[in-house]
Amino acid sequence: MDLRIYSKKTLKKLLKPFILLFLINFLIFNWNGVSWIFNYKVVSRAISDFSGKISDFFAEIENKINSIGQIARAENVNFPPKENSLEIPKIGVLAPLVIGENSNEKNLEEGLNRGVVIFPNSVLPGQTGQTIILGHSAPANWPKIKYDWVFSRLNELEEKDEIKLYFNNREYTYYVKGKIFLEKGEEIPNYSTDSGNTLLLISCWPPGKNFKRIVVEAKLI
Repeated sequence: MDLRIYSKKTLKKLLKPFILLFLINFLIFNWNGVSWIFNYKVVSRAISDFSGKISDFFAEIENKINSIGQIARAENVNFPPKENSLEIPKIGVLAPLVIGENSNEKNLEEGLNRGVVIFPNSVLPGQTGQTIILGHSAPANWPKIKYDWVFSRLNELEEKDEIKLYFNNREYTYYVKGKIFLEKGEEIPNYSTDSGNTLLLISCWPPGKNFKRIVVEAKLI
């Protein structure tokens, strides 16, 4: 008989009693520290406390998610990944939104070449007051060079048409309230209220000329 095989069999037989004896001794010498394991009330309470903490954790997460949703609904915004831009579905406009640094004519012209411009000193989208956005207009069939064409069809907008602003990863939806025509140099009316945001889109009128100004007024939903 192979002694190595005999030794393995002997070790297997001795291993179980050894482990059992080890556990008995461990419990005897550490009874004060581990006796709670055999107390079903203590175990039940520990499990209950742990479950309560888990429930509280998920409840806190849910409350935070709900709070974000309430803020979004209260401010009437979503959180899209779009760049700062203006979108007017009815007239096919999607243009970058440029924040005007100052009212210097050269500075504004540079901004208008890159999209539509939030007029300096007007409020930002979503804030209380008037957000004024300027854009070029051009005659019919004008080539889409830079953004000369962006407000060429502004006159086609009617009451309740939708306008969207994407700004700082938020989406603001406006509905058109009306439009007016101003003489060149005439002061822009103030439509703002104490608690809302008004959007004014302004361009030269007629398209390609500099005789008057067209102003489209829209309200944040």
